[in-house]
Amino acid sequence: MQYAMTTTVDASFDETLAVTRDALSEQGFGVLTEIDLAATLKAKVGADIEPHVILGACRPQLAERAVGIEPSIGLLLPCNVVVRSTGERRTVVEAVDPDMMVGVTDNEQLEVVAAEARTRLEAALAALSTRVG
Repeated sequence: MQYAMTTTVDASFDETLAVTRDALSEQGFGVLTEIDLAATLKAKVGADIEPHVILGACRPQLAERAVGIEPSIGLLLPCNVVVRSTGERRTVVEAVDPDMMVGVTDNEQLEVVAAEARTRLEAALAALSTRVG
């Protein structure tokens, strides 16, 4: 099963991160959490990795519907979106495929919620290529 939706843009990490936040917001997602993985790994284990941030994105209307269908779905929320540098002017943005909710829970009632989340995340990812660089 595919678990990620991915796009790569020719832009700096910082620019891509800012534009990703905006694109998610325009699709109704708020960023509830932000983990600077590169800084955390450096502080905890001395590892040096390229800039890498995990955004915990949530569209409250979708979360409420999903929890109403499958109360334990909170274990899979929010939708993680990763922004990671792969070079000076190359950045990968990945989002967890919401269809994973259906596959993990085996609850077909989540299909409609997952489809809407997927459509909105796809739109946010597609917007990146026209806004950066």
